[in-house]
Amino acid sequence: MGHESCRLKELETKILLLEQVMEMVDESRHRGRLQQLFEDLKSAFYEAEEILDDVEYHRLKKQIKDNKMKPDSDVSLRKRDWVKKKLQSAVPSFPLKDQKSGMAKTKLKQSLDKIEKVINDTCGILEKMNLPSIINANRSHAVAASSRGAVTTATPPLVVIGRGEDCDKIAAMLHETEQDGLPGTNSTLRYSVIGIHGIGGSGKSTLAQLVCDREKKDKQEKKDGHFDLVMWVHVTQSFSVDTIFKMMFNAATGTPCPHFDNPDILEVNLKNELQGKRFLLVLDDVWYSNGDDVQYEKLQKILTPLNAGEAGSKILLTSRTEDALIALGAEEQRRILIPALDEDVFLKLFMHYALPSVPIDDGVRRTLEDIGKEIAKKLKGSPLAARTVGGQLRTRTNVDFWLGVRDGDILNETMGALWWSYRHLDEQVRRCFVYCSIFPRSRCLKRDELVKLWAAAGFARSANQGEDTENICQEYFDQLVSASFLQIGVRDQNDYYIVHDLLRDLAEKVAGRDHLRIENHAKLIKHDFCYKKLEWIIEGSAVDVDVQHVFVQTYDAALITEKICKLKSLRTLIIDSVWAAPVEKKVLEHMFVRLKKLRVLSIAISADYGQKMLSVPASVGQLRHLRYLAFRTKESQLLSMRLVLPGTLSKLYHMQVLHFGGNLLLTSSEDWCDLINLRHVIYSKDLKIGSIDRLTSLQTLGRFMVRKEQGYQLKQLGNLNKLGGELCICGIENIESKAEALEANLADKGGLRKLVLQWDGVASAEVETEVLEGLCPPKYLDELTIEGYIGLRYPSWMDGEDNGGPKYLKNLKFSGCSQELGPELRGFVSHLRVLSIQFCSWVSLPDCMEHLRSLHELSIRCCSNIRSLPTMPQSLQDFRVHACNDVLMGSCKIIGDPNWEKVQHIPRARIGGYVLTMGVVREPEEAQAEVVSD
Repeated sequence: MGHESCRLKELETKILLLEQVMEMVDESRHRGRLQQLFEDLKSAFYEAEEILDDVEYHRLKKQIKDNKMKPDSDVSLRKRDWVKKKLQSAVPSFPLKDQKSGMAKTKLKQSLDKIEKVINDTCGILEKMNLPSIINANRSHAVAASSRGAVTTATPPLVVIGRGEDCDKIAAMLHETEQDGLPGTNSTLRYSVIGIHGIGGSGKSTLAQLVCDREKKDKQEKKDGHFDLVMWVHVTQSFSVDTIFKMMFNAATGTPCPHFDNPDILEVNLKNELQGKRFLLVLDDVWYSNGDDVQYEKLQKILTPLNAGEAGSKILLTSRTEDALIALGAEEQRRILIPALDEDVFLKLFMHYALPSVPIDDGVRRTLEDIGKEIAKKLKGSPLAARTVGGQLRTRTNVDFWLGVRDGDILNETMGALWWSYRHLDEQVRRCFVYCSIFPRSRCLKRDELVKLWAAAGFARSANQGEDTENICQEYFDQLVSASFLQIGVRDQNDYYIVHDLLRDLAEKVAGRDHLRIENHAKLIKHDFCYKKLEWIIEGSAVDVDVQHVFVQTYDAALITEKICKLKSLRTLIIDSVWAAPVEKKVLEHMFVRLKKLRVLSIAISADYGQKMLSVPASVGQLRHLRYLAFRTKESQLLSMRLVLPGTLSKLYHMQVLHFGGNLLLTSSEDWCDLINLRHVIYSKDLKIGSIDRLTSLQTLGRFMVRKEQGYQLKQLGNLNKLGGELCICGIENIESKAEALEANLADKGGLRKLVLQWDGVASAEVETEVLEGLCPPKYLDELTIEGYIGLRYPSWMDGEDNGGPKYLKNLKFSGCSQELGPELRGFVSHLRVLSIQFCSWVSLPDCMEHLRSLHELSIRCCSNIRSLPTMPQSLQDFRVHACNDVLMGSCKIIGDPNWEKVQHIPRARIGGYVLTMGVVREPEEAQAEVVSD
């Protein structure tokens, strides 16, 4: 018993060891012949993770039961006695289960033996193969840093296609004369930094060469504003500062750098060469990973002699990561993501390399051009791929060869640079990237959702014990964005991310047997291994394969029960939509009983087929590894559907995310107070869950309905100081005093960004006044809505800067507030940009409106008592009045009227259906445009 306990303690170290060994095997030049060894390592790795997860589950279970046994617990004596009896009866005289993991002792021993054997066998094999030892292994040894060849010259290729506009844009930045220093950092700097970043092979260096060549010609022709020096330096991943200084010296003088015994003397001589000269320095292929302090210091050291140059000097750098640009001081507007080439331009580039202007029969040329179009589509817009594959084709201009290339797997021929970038990501970041391969290519990936899925899947690793797993996964996400493995979507830069097609091919290739995507009734994108694996599943010839993560586009009961449920190692199952039939309770039961290793489960359901209710089976409580549970309906679904959750849900102590999206009504048979790891409850309706005060990990709640019932009072929010994002507190009329309001402790919830305070019924005006005084929001709140308030006055925290409350509020809304006068709006809203007032009985707006110097939008809707306007701030860009007093609305349109005078300067004012543009009244807008949105 003691021996197994010691082995469990060592298991976390063994997991790290397994990761190292897997990495070595994966990067070995013998990787193809070590496939089975690699799969054994992965299987042992996953098994070790699950054992530790079991240990943590049983620790949480014991902790929760111990808390319930405490005398000051809310559990009654009778219930405590009942729990004691149950606990005693559950422990046999001769326990057959391990006390820490809950696993059968025999099974635990077998698992630990297997893990140790796999490690020992692998180390023995690696030693016999004379591979580097694990301790001294450096993953970069297996990845050629020069996978694309160092660009050591500033001379561009003879022909550059499709980069003229990009070159013009960068050249314009190089010759900006204003703000040559870096504002906010060091105004004495005499240079500024411009950076180009993007995935390997995207054409960064070629673009920099084009710019550099243009600047050299301007210097030769002595054009106005030319640089005195134009220098090109290629920076390798393992560069030395001295080497870079020598290359700069060489580029600056045009002669080899003499030998200097002292590095300081070298630096002084370099400064002398740059002294008083306005230079352009290109640093090509700079490598930097955020958090690498050694590399950061070396990069900063490179910059030290550069301030000797004349003001207006520029540094142009290229890198695969945006982090490198930031580290060297490039401002956001000067960090350029290399743009993708237009499809027609890319085809022209590809054909330039593949079909040069040499004598070829016209008929053959036309045939090759048609085949070339199809080959170009497979290269996914990569200039490096165009050059590599085109170079192969140009040497053999015969139709059969070109057809062979078109029909073959050319991915291996084009992956060198991307593979290099991928290998230099941290192991856990790679896992996160490969996870994206389970989603369809058309899927827009949302940052917050991906982070939650990665954390639930167990990808977070940190040397700092207790560090928040989602924060770690946020860092992983940032690394993928910096390295362009995830790119911001073009339709809405702040909403979603995409994976470049060539990178998605890479993700699918390295995903191996762990990831499957089943689209359109079990049709999969044809990635060789996964396609065969799916065939095995569909044909029923694989009973227990090691698939870890599965995305199913469309719910299919037979596919799930007969095929998916055979994947006993499954950790992620996402069923994206339901088309032909409702989700059945028996299918869920089948799933819960067989897929006990699930960590992420997301299921689409629908009321479109007459299904008004779905009861989740009690067997969901058996999924003790589960961290992410989602039942979602389509956002557009009109019919409501009731989802009944069982009491056993409260046994899922690892649970982090409960997501109930769309038009769902929830019924829960028990409170969730035991879900002490719960972080996010995402739900659009009122959710009746009591006693949430113990859920101290909770970050997202959405809505909280105050009731005059035990477990639903406002004080339940008191200890939930990790709450962030948006929170709507409803039923505030049920709060009876300021003291009770203060128990919510809102001011300490610094993560909140949007707060709605909503009265759904009427209390006395005196009580409402005191209650709002006690509901003081946190300092960094962005948006505040006060709805249905009928108190005597507005709280002191709205009066000025010294009375608490939010200091940086950007959006403020009043709805259905019944006072004669609104708040004074003084220092409380000095940063306010949007103010909305609707259905309020105010007789006027605050007099101090003109002092709101940040206000851009003001909307007044259905306020029948307001007849006149105060002086409006000069910053106002958009003013809207709809369904208000006729006197107010009419006077705003009469030239010369005092109300017109106060709004005539506003660029866009909408008065009912009329538009007032800089004082000029235009015809009514379309009827649908008359309605001003909330």
